[in-house]
Amino acid sequence: MSVLAIARMELLIARRNMWVATSLILMGLFSSVLTLAGGAPTGTLGVDPLLIATTSVTTLSVYLIPLIGLLLSFDAIAGEAERGTLALSLTYPLSRGEILLGKFVAHLMVLGFAVAVGLALTAGLTIWKYSTTDLNYVPLLELFFSALALGAAFLGIGYTVSAKARQTGVASGIVIIIWLVCVVLYDLGLLGALVADDGGTFTKTIFPWLLVANPADAFRLINMPVETVSTLATGLGAAGRASGFGLQLTSLLIWPVLALGLAWAAFRRVEP
Repeated sequence: MSVLAIARMELLIARRNMWVATSLILMGLFSSVLTLAGGAPTGTLGVDPLLIATTSVTTLSVYLIPLIGLLLSFDAIAGEAERGTLALSLTYPLSRGEILLGKFVAHLMVLGFAVAVGLALTAGLTIWKYSTTDLNYVPLLELFFSALALGAAFLGIGYTVSAKARQTGVASGIVIIIWLVCVVLYDLGLLGALVADDGGTFTKTIFPWLLVANPADAFRLINMPVETVSTLATGLGAAGRASGFGLQLTSLLIWPVLALGLAWAAFRRVEP
């Protein structure tokens, strides 16, 4: 019950800070735009329109879910330290692990609600656009649960930064850098290494493992239809063969546990 009490308080804070509304608007708006604009190949290729929409939303989610997770969590500890409420929170008969878990539950609920709204709009607009209910909803469900895992990983990373930085201004700058590295620069670096290696040892042995080591890339591989993977051009097919779905899923599930463990270790050292 103590964890639920913290979660309820954090939900009230999130609503007051407009994070709930911001998350809903971001996911709803971009999901709707991509769904309405991304169905062009359906008629010519004979592909399930919902699969096309899900693939488009997956591309969006790789960038948006980590960003929302970091924005929800970067001031979870640093913000309380600056406002002077952290000392009060630590006087409650709760362990720091329970406080952190309560925050995590609340923020994951906000993130899950935003993702659910975005995917519901995707499904609804696809049905409305193509006047059919005979669609495969499995990829949509896979996208929802994998998005939760991806968001949980970046929530944990945000808590770790928040506990280490102790100042919201510093924490916000660090999480933006982390977001850029994980979802943009990491892949650019791998691409540059692939081009330089030109099909050598790095491409065949090291690259696949580096790819699934990044939670954002593991998420992308899990939700990417096999037909869209370009084996020759990108090396993603090699990653799929070398690691398999099991390792991609394992990477995506280990990251939240690892990130929350690091956050808990950092929070234990925080002195109000």
